[in-house]
Amino acid sequence: MCLIAFAWQAHPRWRLLLAGNRDEYHARPSAPLARWSDAPVIAGRDLEAGGTWLGVDPQGRCGVVTNVRDPRDPQLGSSRGWLVSDWLRGGLDAVAHARALQARAETYRPFNLLTFDARHAFYLGNRPAPRAQAVTPGVHGLSNADFNTPWPKTRVLMARLQAWLDAGAEEDFTPLFAALADEQPAPEHELPDTGIGRERERWLSAAFIRGEAYGTRSSTVVAIDHAGNGCIVERRFGPGGRAGGETRIDWTAG
Repeated sequence: MCLIAFAWQAHPRWRLLLAGNRDEYHARPSAPLARWSDAPVIAGRDLEAGGTWLGVDPQGRCGVVTNVRDPRDPQLGSSRGWLVSDWLRGGLDAVAHARALQARAETYRPFNLLTFDARHAFYLGNRPAPRAQAVTPGVHGLSNADFNTPWPKTRVLMARLQAWLDAGAEEDFTPLFAALADEQPAPEHELPDTGIGRERERWLSAAFIRGEAYGTRSSTVVAIDHAGNGCIVERRFGPGGRAGGETRIDWTAG
């Protein structure tokens, strides 16, 4: 994933409400959202490395990962997509998982990881050094920098999620998908400087990235209630932002 906003323990029905976009090269093979046949995982699948960028399990746990934008980093180590699939396959709670992962976080390519279980949520990262941070109740955002770094598109998506919460919405996710489809770039004076050049910073500052070789591949909304029941909805896109289908999967915990 490259852009995420989520509300943790901030809604009367949903303990977790998450909206995010996955940006990737269109040539990288991936499978759409589905129930995996070889693991208790509901997710899309990276067919190149085998992991996933965002997924849930039938008990209502969730995991999502982003990369860290730094052109100077050699990008060495294990695939960060395994972080999500290993978390969902494993039996540890979020607290124990955070402790265990922090000890070996340096063995992965640069990552930001969010994990959620029935009681706890954690942010974990490995740049510039491994760290774990418990997530407090409220609305938070994450992109390709540190947790809650106020990049313009992260702030905008967080604000639109907060507006959805304030409106008392429960099951109409249309406004969240509209926010994820926003192609408006950030104002020039608000562009971050991550070492990739001004033109590319401008292009990547929109929530939805439209491109023939690289761009937004999927937009996803996850809603998990306080009993662990929930749904995940994925909208997929091809080169040039062309719509490629939608999948919704509901589950009942237990």
